[in-house]
Amino acid sequence: MSDVRRQRPASPCVQICRVRPADSLCEGCGRTLDEITAWSRLDEDGREAVWQRLEAEGWPVSGSDPA
Repeated sequence: MSDVRRQRPASPCVQICRVRPADSLCEGCGRTLDEITAWSRLDEDGREAVWQRLEAEGWPVSGSDPA
């Protein structure tokens, strides 16, 4: 496991849970509804793919671990 993965919280969730109608992304964490729903079932590679997209798009990658 890389150092980057170890430094991340368990989830991108920052407890600002509002989905923007224009692009269906959460205003807090930047995940899609499908990503949010699947998060607990995603394997490490699946979660890493979501983290990388969030980072590439400029979403915050640190915060609390609620979801």
